[in-house]
Order: sequence, then structure tokens, then C-alpha cells
Amino acid sequence: MPRQHQFPVQLSDNHRCDHSSATPSFARSLLLAAILAGCAGLTHAAPSASAQGAGLAVAQNAGPIGKQAFVGWAKGRLLIAPRAGLTAGEFENALKPHNGKSRIHLKKINTHIVELPEGTDEVAVMRELKKDPRLKYVELDMVVTHAASVTDPYYSYSWALPKIQAPSSWDSANGSGVTIAILDTGIDATHPDLAPNIVPGWNFYDNNSNTSDVIGHGTKVAGTAAMAANNSNGSAGVAWGAKIMPVRISSPDGFATWSIVAQGINWAADNGARVVNVSFDNLSGSAAVQSAAQYMRSKGGVVVVAAGNSSGLVDIAANDSMLSVAATDSNDLRASFSSYGNYVDIAAPGVDIFAPSMGGGYSTNWGTSFASPIVAATAALMISANNNISPVDIDQILKATALDLGAAGYDAYYGAGRVDAAKAVAAAQSIIKTAISLDTQAPAILITSPVGSKVSGSVPVDVSYSDNIGVTSVVLYVNGQKFATDNIAPFAFSWDVSALPNGAYTLVAYAYDAAGNAGLSPTVSVTIGSDTVAPVISSFNLVDGMTVSNKQSVNVTATDNQIVAKIVLSIDGKQVATAYGSSLSYNWNTRNIAKGAHIATVQAYDAANNTTSKTVTIYK
Repeated sequence: MPRQHQFPVQLSDNHRCDHSSATPSFARSLLLAAILAGCAGLTHAAPSASAQGAGLAVAQNAGPIGKQAFVGWAKGRLLIAPRAGLTAGEFENALKPHNGKSRIHLKKINTHIVELPEGTDEVAVMRELKKDPRLKYVELDMVVTHAASVTDPYYSYSWALPKIQAPSSWDSANGSGVTIAILDTGIDATHPDLAPNIVPGWNFYDNNSNTSDVIGHGTKVAGTAAMAANNSNGSAGVAWGAKIMPVRISSPDGFATWSIVAQGINWAADNGARVVNVSFDNLSGSAAVQSAAQYMRSKGGVVVVAAGNSSGLVDIAANDSMLSVAATDSNDLRASFSSYGNYVDIAAPGVDIFAPSMGGGYSTNWGTSFASPIVAATAALMISANNNISPVDIDQILKATALDLGAAGYDAYYGAGRVDAAKAVAAAQSIIKTAISLDTQAPAILITSPVGSKVSGSVPVDVSYSDNIGVTSVVLYVNGQKFATDNIAPFAFSWDVSALPNGAYTLVAYAYDAAGNAGLSPTVSVTIGSDTVAPVISSFNLVDGMTVSNKQSVNVTATDNQIVAKIVLSIDGKQVATAYGSSLSYNWNTRNIAKGAHIATVQAYDAANNTTSKTVTIYK
């Protein structure tokens, strides 16, 4: 087993809404109240050394990111994906101005876990790197929380099973032959309603094979999906014949980061899981998690996640990489705690869900944490009924067979509607005869940048694409020669032309779908090497002869006939700040500098490496 990173952050399950039948302790209630009030009373244990370096901590509740409420993010860490075609050296050059180092490369999704020096403002660095045209995406490593006919004696407590018509599907499929990976807080593998279905998993927090549950959430989620049936214990899971793969991704208090979720999905995909369930908030908004989910789909599996328990609108764009699940009650009404937005794909019961608890007991639970495994288990039933079913078929069938709720058609509260397991399984079986999975339609693709322009330096090549099923890869050709392949959506390239001869070049792109159909873009012609115009420094707030006090803000802007690539500020011959784009802001602490004259120089570069500079002398 290759070494994975231990995430030494203390976390909590503040959005879980998985109320146990047992009364929580007064201390735990106070802690939960403190967390929900804004994490004011939450502290963190001392971090330990890890493969990504020592001293990692969590920036707590620093405000919403893109209108999404988060607990925080891993201090000093970013998740960065280079564009296809970017060399390792160029990637290092992109990180160098910020002294960033790639500590782990998630090769399957071509994403780097990058660590920054202690004390660095990772939010400011993220904003600067987002301007770098060589990078596909840059994001904080956000901390996420929980979204929280058989003979079994408590089957009558499991109202959700008949509601989604699960028993009607069991004559055809019960999940047998399918493994569901539960990425969570671990699982109590000794529970009599889970033990028969457990297969080996992995603990990404401690980097070992001990997948015991640390707070109980994962045990409940796993049981909702696939607790055993006909064993004289408890009730039954939706896919009670499926195997359960425990993958612990959380700290002892129940938090996880986007990077560890992505690693867990990759591992599950490589170790036999066909379905992955992750009952944590705000996963659909992560490019790294989306990339991992795409990798799972390339292996023939699907990823199902909780929509979250914010009670309100969450501003996440829709995506095709994973299924996001909202929660309903026994009357097929939206659960009041369930998040909503354009990212919601489908709904499932999430109120009073009967499930096993740590230590051999049972509880009833609330939260999208429990709606998500119901959909994941329904996907397992579909695969059990038709092992050749594709991820796209699973998506389409789940949505097409769902019971439409709310406004007619798709809506942001229920997605396509409440899942119907019986109809989904029947449709999965029928595609063996109707062969609706056969696809002969080629994707459409268009190069959107550059278009008929003069280029130089590192050129971002962007494409737009569509397909009736889905695009799986894009290949870029330059002058008829293959330049690079991108297998991970969103597809994007970086073409370094700095060493190429001047002249005209042609670009074309091919888009491929899972059936091997290829679509060809129109040819784009560009010219290299004709830009000889240097940028202009349009404003620089330091002027010759000015006097500075203990602190001085430095602001610079520049313009260019094409694009300003970067601005560099040096003071007394030492480079102190670099910004990618047309503006630079720097807070210069002049408290400890010597009295007398000091030299400040600003340099502006364009993509062709044309440069201009301005130097001023200032005094303290």
C-alpha cells in the first residue's frame, strides 16, 4: 500500500442532522451549538508531521466562499491542476514566486497538493494563481462536514424502503456482486447487521487498514445503504446483498478535506468499488473531487454525494461527474434542512431513517447524509441487475424513473424527483434488450481560445464541447502533430510557444466519447512571434523623493497591446512580490528598514517576454 497523507486536523460533524435515538450529552450539545454559531469555541489539536509536511492547521469559518458556507480550509495548502501539455518545469515556475511545493501528485486526476511556506496567505496566493493561464484550476483544500420483503424484526421502522419501492426490486436484484465504498468516519465492522457484508478498506487519515468508526456516522450511512437482511437483526439496507467497503476519510471529530476525499474516491475506484457514497457537504463545488469522480466513471462506477444540510440555496454549478442528493420526508416533501440549488440531481428519503449504530444498536437519523446512500444503493441494485450498465445509463435512468415532485420537470429542490428503486432496476434490466447504451453520435467541439490571433509565451488553449452522452477525452493537434491529451474534464491545454520558430501554426482538437466516437473541431490558425511591443506601466504610487513611514502600500497597474503576463516588484535589489495579470498590490513593512535612500523597481512582462521597468528612489 503506497503511503498516503495523514490529515492532522481536528474536525466536527456540525451539519450532520443524524439525530440518534439516544439523547446526546450536555457537553456535546454545547460543542454542537458553538460550531453552529460560527465555530467560535472550536479549537484544534496540535498537528503532527505528515507526507505533506508538518504544521498543517485549519483556517476556521473565515466566511463563505462563492456563497457556500464552509467550516474552513487546510492552512498553507492549495489544490492545483496544470493544463494538459504544461511541462513539470513550467509548473514549478508557476509555483516558484509563491515558494509553493508540490507534496503529492494525484496522478489519476493530474492534481497537485501544494504546500506554501508557513504564514503565507493561501487565499491571496490562490487568487493570484487563478490568473495564471498555465493552470486549469486552483482551489483551497476545503474542510467539509457530514451532511448527515425481508424478515428482519425492525423492518417496519424502515419507512423509506417501501416509499422508494425497494422491496419490489429485490426479486430481480439485491445488490449482489456489487461493492459500495462508504467514504466516511469508518464503519463498525462488528455490528451484526454489517459484518456479513464488509470487505477490506483503507484508513486515509491514519494511513493504515484500521477502518473502525470514530464517531458513528459512517456506520449509520453504511447500514442505510447495505445492512444485511434475513438475519434476525434490525432491518435491511436498500441494497442488502451488496458488499460494503469502508474508506475512512475523516479526522476523529468527523471533518475531511477535499484532497482526502479525492484520494479516497481514486482508491475505491482502483480496488473494485462500482459505487462510492460520500455523505459530506459541499463536495460538488470542488474541481478536485469532480476530477476524482470522473476517474471513477472511467472505471464504470458512479459517485453519489449529499446535497448538504444548509436549509438554503447553495451556489454550486451543475456538473455531470457525480450525483448530488437532496432529502425528502415520508410525505414526499422537501426536508426543511435540505440544501437546494442547480447542482441537485435527485432526492431521496432523509428523515427518520432507521440504521445501525456503533456498538450493535440502532437509531433513527436525519440528514442528506442518509438520502445519499439510498440513491447510492439504488445504483448498486441497477448494476446488480445489469453488470454492463454504464455510468451515463445509471444517471439517466435514475432521473427518468424518479417520481417528479415540486414544479413540473427539473427543479432546484428535488432535482429530477424522488428516487424510485423498482422502476430504476426494471429500466436497468430493459436496456439489455433495447440496447439504449449503444451510441453512434460523435461529440461536437470548438476551440474557443486562441482564435485567429497572434500568440506568444504560454498560450492557454480552451475548448467548448458537448455530446449526447458525455465527452471522455480531448486531444489537441498542432500542425497535424499530436500535442497533448486531456482525459479529465474540464478539458484545457497550455501550449508553450516560446521556443518555436516564428510563423503560422494550425490547431485542431478531437473530442471522444466513451463509445469511441470522435468529433473534430474547425481549424484555428495563429501566428507566433510578431509581438514586439512592451507593456506600459500605467500607474505606480511610489514616486521619486517621497518619504515612507512604518507601513507603505505599493500599487502598480500595467497595460499591453495583447496581455500583461506578470508584474514584479523589487526593493533594494530584492524581489519582494510577483503578480500574474495587470495589477500588483503589496504591503511593505518599512518599520525596520534603515533610514536613508531606498530603491524600488517595478517590471511588467507580456506573454512574449517583452518587458518595461520603472525605478524610483524613496526615503525613510
